[in-house]
This record gives sequence, structure tokens and C-alpha cells, in this order.
Amino acid sequence: MNHLITYSQKTLAEYTNLRDLELKFGEVAATLEANTLLKNTVQKYVLIGIPEDIGVRANHGISGSSNAWKSCLNVLCNMQENSFTNAKQLLILGEVDCRLEMEEASTLDSKTTDYLEKLGALVSRIDIKVSEVVEAVVSAGKIPIIIGGGHNNSFGNLKGLSLAKGKKVNALNFDAHSDFRPLEHRHSGNGFSYAKQEGYLNNYFIYGLHKQYTSQHQIDRMSQNRVQYSWFDETHISEIKTEEWITNEINDFICISYFGLEIDLDAISAMGSSALSPVGFSVIDCIKFIKKYSANKNCGYIHLCEGAPNREIHPNQVGKVLSYLITSVLTK
Repeated sequence: MNHLITYSQKTLAEYTNLRDLELKFGEVAATLEANTLLKNTVQKYVLIGIPEDIGVRANHGISGSSNAWKSCLNVLCNMQENSFTNAKQLLILGEVDCRLEMEEASTLDSKTTDYLEKLGALVSRIDIKVSEVVEAVVSAGKIPIIIGGGHNNSFGNLKGLSLAKGKKVNALNFDAHSDFRPLEHRHSGNGFSYAKQEGYLNNYFIYGLHKQYTSQHQIDRMSQNRVQYSWFDETHISEIKTEEWITNEINDFICISYFGLEIDLDAISAMGSSALSPVGFSVIDCIKFIKKYSANKNCGYIHLCEGAPNREIHPNQVGKVLSYLITSVLTK
């Protein structure tokens, strides 16, 4: 894992505020010790950060998701370790090294005609790093919990899982958007399109898709590419489809084989994210969803993306939500 900045216990201590008679998450969660192979560790889940927002910017979006990883650590490391939170099940591995790409992106002139294409080229470089790290973690018998970063990293996640399993894999996406845009330059809106095109993605299901942000072109492409979805308003407004019906669809279409669980925070109402929306799921809806599907035996990874601390509506919103989602995976 040459593209990884590996964390130590000293790293976690920098985020952890100690207090008498309390044991904090950052004191208990494991890190990878020197000369220890990941496959020989006892933890089931491995936490990885991807501190970038280049893919969001390449998709005409608002920057800020690069800071979600640090916001998450600031909260997670200070949660309580007790008989319920199961911090001992988690190994905090570190972060994908995006420093060079982020630095190069900052030097680009947004007024040039090829600005988005240049950002896309940087995203493609990050794709390689993410896929190699995810492949290594999955091959070690672990389940990565990945904190983005933009949703462009779905491509690297799916590629890494597919290569580790030696077959095409499925994807379940909790999202207001399909991220199945055309195969132009790489960005946060076409990660699943590229995963499909390059033979890593088989079946794809989007839970909570918004009609107002899905073009007819995307609807047509999805119908041609084994993509199924549930509309947000048909489950939470008009209630045309029941949760039981959708669960059966997901179980039959996605959970029959290895799949990646993708959670886009912009699907949550009033959540600090790159595409903040007043309409969407509640945090509780998201927690229930992630608990249900992360517990499935075929879940290969969990990706929590698009959180943007610079757009949160109250202090530590992004870090707290991410930390609650992580601990909901650990506490079945």
C-alpha cells in the first residue's frame, strides 16, 4: 500500500482529549503496528480516509469534502469506549495520500477552457491509489470503512473490491443522485458509469433517487445498463412503494453477491455536504439503512462520502454524523 499514509497510536493521540475515569475511542481503536501484516490483525473493520474534493470540483460542485476525514477523526476519537461502542473491532489504518493531487489542483486556473479536464486527470490518478488500497485491505480479509472525499471514489472502491474478489461486484447507493453521468472526464458524477464501462460493476441499485435531479438521459442510460432504483418521493412522500418491497428488490438484485455499500451524505436533509438539500432522508433513516446492509455477509466495503464541514448547519455536524454511522456498523 504505497499510496497510504499509515497512522500510529501517536497520530490518534493527537485527536484524542483524555479525561479521568473515561476511556475514549481513540485510546482503544487499533493502528497497524510496524512489521505487522494487516491480515494478521484481529480487527474486522479497517477505517481509511480520502481527503480530497477534486472530483466534486470537476463535477461543477462546491469544494469542502476534503476536510470530512479530519472532522470525523476529531469526533470519533473522542467518543466513549464502553460495552456498546466496540472500538476494539476497528483498526484506523490511515489516509490515501492525495497531497500532490490536491496541491496541483490548487494551481490550476479555473478560467481556462480545459480546467475541468485537468481536474479529471487528477481524479484518475487518485482512482489508481484508492483501488490499490481497497484491493489490499479486502485481500487481507478485512472490510474497509472509507471516508471521502467525493463520490468519484466509488470507482476506485468498486475496482479494488472487484480485483480482490476476482469478479464483477454489485453496488448499493444511498443517494439523491445516480452518479451515472456520461463517460466524459472523471468526476464525482460518473464513478459508477466508469465502473460499469470498465467491467468492475455488475448490478447497481440507487436508494432514494430524486426525480428533480435525474435527467432523462440518465434514466435512459440506467435502463440499458442493469441499474435499478427507488424514487425518494415514491417511498417517503406518496408511499407508492413500501420499504418491504424495496428491501426485497435490493436483496434479490444486490445482496446475492459481493457488493459495495455507498452512502452519500447529500441524501440526508439539511446535511453539510457538497450538494446540501432541504429535502431528503433523516440521519436516523441513514443509520438504519447502513446497519441493515453493512451486516449482510456479502457487504465488501462501506463508503461514506460528500460530507463538507464548510457547509454544515451546526458545529461538528459532519464529524458527528460520520462517527455515528461508523459506530452503527460496529454495533450490530
